[in-house]
Amino acid sequence: METHFKLYKPYGYISQMMSNDERQARKKDFLSDLYEFPEGSMAIGRLDEKSEGLLLITTDGKTSDTVNRSGIEKEYYTQVDGDIDEVSIQKLASGIEIGLDGGKYITQPCKVSRLAAEPELPQRKKKIRDARHGPTSWLSITITEGKFRQVRKMTSAVGFPTLRLVRVRIGEIYLENMQPGEVHLIHEILT
Repeated sequence: METHFKLYKPYGYISQMMSNDERQARKKDFLSDLYEFPEGSMAIGRLDEKSEGLLLITTDGKTSDTVNRSGIEKEYYTQVDGDIDEVSIQKLASGIEIGLDGGKYITQPCKVSRLAAEPELPQRKKKIRDARHGPTSWLSITITEGKFRQVRKMTSAVGFPTLRLVRVRIGEIYLENMQPGEVHLIHEILT
């Protein structure tokens, strides 16, 4: 029987259960350090080491493949360096050229909006620069693809590098008020 979980992946963790590289296994934090997941568990998609938020875990490879390939929406709250303008937001929404696999790639159109206020998220262990270094902006970015470091590359391409990236939703599954490292058993991933 398949088992599914939702996890708040903390900043600094690798989106895999463990590493076969002994040196990396000693120096890095993995999902298996947070919870005793059943044998055969795998992350659905990834969040890079510096990103945090909602990560789904399953023991069912078919479910993992379906979620990764089906165009399900993934929503991120993104803190960017600077006071982002409407022109840049529109560029992000309409699709922007980023580097990918040594070449160029134009992202699919997506939903982008500026958040009126800083979202209520748990404090991150590693401090983000403070207001003395200039203004920041918070965006909601919802994509249906998931290229390597896509959101970070997108905001950088319009001149507003990402300072903090938190995935808050995958399809109809939300991060809600979870805390970093918290794990919840869920009944299904696809509804």
